[in-house]
Amino acid sequence: MQQILVHARLFDGNQFHAGKAVILDGGIIGDIVDRPKSIGGFEPYDLTGLVLAPGFVDTQVNGGGGAMLNGGTTLEGLETIADAHRAHGTTSMLPTLISDRWQSMEHVASLISRAHRSWGENNSLSAIKGVHFEGPYVNPVRKGVHDEDVIRPVDEGALDLLTHPDLGVRVITVAPEKVGSHFIAELTRRGGIVCAGHTAGSYQDMLPALRNGLRGFTHLFNAMSPLESREPGVVGAALDDEDTWCGLIVDGFHVHPASMRLALKTKAKGKIMLVTDAMASVGARNKSFDLHGERIYAQDGQCRTEDGVLAGSDLDMMTAVRNAVELLGLPISEALRMASRYPAAFMRMDTSIGSIAPGFAADLVAFDPTTWTVRHSWINGYHRAH
Repeated sequence: MQQILVHARLFDGNQFHAGKAVILDGGIIGDIVDRPKSIGGFEPYDLTGLVLAPGFVDTQVNGGGGAMLNGGTTLEGLETIADAHRAHGTTSMLPTLISDRWQSMEHVASLISRAHRSWGENNSLSAIKGVHFEGPYVNPVRKGVHDEDVIRPVDEGALDLLTHPDLGVRVITVAPEKVGSHFIAELTRRGGIVCAGHTAGSYQDMLPALRNGLRGFTHLFNAMSPLESREPGVVGAALDDEDTWCGLIVDGFHVHPASMRLALKTKAKGKIMLVTDAMASVGARNKSFDLHGERIYAQDGQCRTEDGVLAGSDLDMMTAVRNAVELLGLPISEALRMASRYPAAFMRMDTSIGSIAPGFAADLVAFDPTTWTVRHSWINGYHRAH
């Protein structure tokens, strides 16, 4: 039976609509129609008082529900992560492996490949659109919480592992000054999406990387050389370039709201996307966890080591949307685009996800705009109430 979603305030990824209904035909959006007087023949969902929007797309998810991608997680652990973020509106995500040993990278690649083989059979795993390898080919000077013992030069076989087509969308964060532009060019040629992050490079270091396919900057401002008067740094290169995307952790802790507002005024429109950089604590009762043998604590919305170093975030995408509105003063429409349409474009998937339109995947979220809580989600047309 087809589903019909009625009485919501519809945001289609571009603009808001009133008096519209969305018809889901299996795993795709069938049509957007004027609200019918009769809904016979449909499975109806009354979304009175809710905003219906494209499901959120998060390109940087380290963990959730008590599970981390690092640490040899299983397929069940991957499902736990996806479920934890689905409850906060994320219907597409890239599980993210923080710098780790080669054996862990191989394990994660195998895990993502297995998740793709079950795509469509399990609606939670269907949220897994690929993988994000954040390191280990980064600069220890800007390592953040990454384990310096595993940061290293490029491994033999890295190109094949990082760009294997069975992995779906493949995002690779590197320090361009450490790996060189040839490596970036080859990753790009093989279908990888290369980002600069955890980098101490200069503005000049970024220029050959940009010419050779660099597509984005991982968590803008964090773990990269800053913008200064005579050395624009990586931040300057990111804001100056019109073609690349920047992820932004809008939790109020990673970046000052004024810096974020300046970035939004400077960067080309549509090129800044919300990311969570979420850790295991999101959606978990236990707010502490291990990363590379170090205990991380989530408190008051922050994840930190015992020494006080920021270690990812305790942020979810619904809260990121709220913060974009309340901290940054953005219209809710732009905040929603930053959570869906813009990251979908970054992932080269904006013809199938990130909008509510006929033929697009039936990946949607319905939330209460007064409390910023998710009430319903759909992934490939599979509904879940929250």
